[in-house]
Order: sequence, then C-alpha cells, then structure tokens
Amino acid sequence: MELTKVYEKDRKTFLDYYKKQYLNHPLKRDSISGLLKGLLYGKSELCKSVYLEPLMVTDNHKIIMICILAYAHRMPDYIQIGFFEARELNMDAFHIILNRAEMLAKEKRASKISASLNIHVNYGLGFLAGSYNKKQSFGMAHNPEFYHKFFEKTGFSPIDMVSYKKDMRYSDKLLSDEVSRKLSERYTVREANFHNLKNECCIYTEINNKSFNEHLFYYPRKEEEDYELFKDLKFLLKPENLLFVEKDSIPVGFMLWYPDFNQVMSSSETVGLKTVIKNKLYGSKIDTFKIVEMGVTPAERNRGAILALFDYCFKCINGNYDFMESGWILSDNFKSRNFGIKWADCESKNYKAYVKELL
Repeated sequence: MELTKVYEKDRKTFLDYYKKQYLNHPLKRDSISGLLKGLLYGKSELCKSVYLEPLMVTDNHKIIMICILAYAHRMPDYIQIGFFEARELNMDAFHIILNRAEMLAKEKRASKISASLNIHVNYGLGFLAGSYNKKQSFGMAHNPEFYHKFFEKTGFSPIDMVSYKKDMRYSDKLLSDEVSRKLSERYTVREANFHNLKNECCIYTEINNKSFNEHLFYYPRKEEEDYELFKDLKFLLKPENLLFVEKDSIPVGFMLWYPDFNQVMSSSETVGLKTVIKNKLYGSKIDTFKIVEMGVTPAERNRGAILALFDYCFKCINGNYDFMESGWILSDNFKSRNFGIKWADCESKNYKAYVKELL
C-alpha cells in the first residue's frame, strides 16, 4: 500500500472518490462535496488560515482510504483527520494515515488528533453511531458502522453526541399565551435580511464567537468565512430560516433552522442549482425541518432568549412540517440535552467524534 499526498493532478480523483461514497446510495445524499472542492482547489476562505494535507492510501492503484489532515491556526492543539472515507476495514491502511497525522502533530507541535471534525464544527462533526438503516438528513453524517473500529482500536477516546426528534402534527404551540406575551416584552425576534447579507453575517459571527468560545472543538470564526457559508446557502434559505433575538435593539442570540433538503434530492444529485429549483417546486413534500444551530450570549442565558426563538420558529412552521429534528448535541451538554428531553419526543440518532491524546 502507498500513501499519496494529493496535489493538483490528483484532486479530481480524490473528489470523485469522496462523491462515490454518497452518490447513488439509497440512504445517503451528497451535501458537502462543494465545500470539499473549495478546500482542494484553494478557493475557500478557510484555506487562508488552515494548513491542509489531502491524503489517499492506494493499493495497486485502487483507492482504499482518503482524508484531509488539517491544522487550523486558531485551534493549535489539534491535527484533524477530516473528510475521512474508507472502502473497507483495513487497519494497515489506517495506520499509514495515523502515522502521518502523528508526524504532522510533531511538526506543528499539536498535542491531540481529532477524527470526524471537518475543519470547523460549522461544517460537520461526528460519525453516525447507530440507525445505519435510516436516511441521512441534510448536514449530518452517514457512514458504515466499521468506521468506528479504526479509532476504537488505535487509542482514540469517543465523544458522544445525540440528536432529537419531535412529532409536530399534534403540537399546537410551544408556550402559553401568557409566557409568550412576557417574552415579547423583553425580547424581539426578527428574520434575517438577506439583502444585506454581509451585515447579517457579521452579527451571526459575533454571536457565535461569544456563545461558543468554551464549546469543545469550537474556534473563533471570521466574518468572511460565515459570509462564504451563507452565500452558498442563501438560495436554499428563506429569511425566516435565520432568526435573531434582540434585547433593547441589540442582537443577543440566533437560531438557524431549515427544511431537510435531502428529501427533495435524488441519490445521483450533488447539492446545487438543481436542489434549489427542486426545493422551490417540490418543497411542500419535505415533512421534516431541522433546528441546526442556536446561540445566545452569556449574559442572556437562562433568561428566555432561547424560548423566544423557539416560539417564533413555531409560528414560522405553522403546520407545514410533520417532524422536527435537531442537530447534534454533545452528551455532556446537559442544559441543551435537558431542553431536548423536555421538548422533543425522543432521541433521533447517535453520533461519535474521537480524540487521541499524544504523549
């Protein structure tokens, strides 16, 4: 077997192999290869602040395994094994990648190796750890069960995550009229203004950095990076999908939610213009919406800002969806999990990230 560092002539081969894991599969959809392409071809804003080393392990010119090793300058403790895909459970191939990751950690003076983080938590974290027979939802991982063996057998520690699901068909409203009225006296919730996307991204970035500065794997974002993210997404989104909560006209929190676009994508489709058109034509066929991300500045936590966002979101839904699914929540994030347990009906799916401490 041979380790190949992916340079210009190999980029298309690498990208095609990645896509092949998701295209023409009944349960998977290709929603992230666009980001990967931007990284491989040096077009993404992230390339300005992250060292990237795309790798392929081949055997007789057949690709066995791929990944991108990444070192984010704003996250100096970690070397990331991101965008990991494998054809089979081949521990010899994995050891080749792991050895290179450990060498890079020494070069960069990093003390840990992460697995399943795709450059930043905003672009993906966690391998699917159960429910392998269920369809992949937009923005979440779907992988074979054997992926976990690579990390379990090589000294990585698991980090558990869970998502939640709720049947919305019998949910009239989240809060009583009295609670909703009291919240409206303290907070105002508004929809994003996509005509001034750069300004809205500045607000989103600022709240993110204040809200998640102690979150595992999070490192501060730049406005240009979030603008790039939303510029690509905005044709799929409506203003109501990005909500800001304000107190005394100052933004103190946000919620990002959207329909599960995977439900209108075919198995042979990569997310793009075709998805946008199908969402406009057949969006009514989507029966699930996803609450992807929420953040509230520390001073306004436990004071009702999150409830105000949920209350407004419920009004936006207005019977258009049968189910809600959350994004992943770290199992030791007890406040968010308690909210999920109280508000949702059940756990939906489990995920695992991995970290290896280096001696």
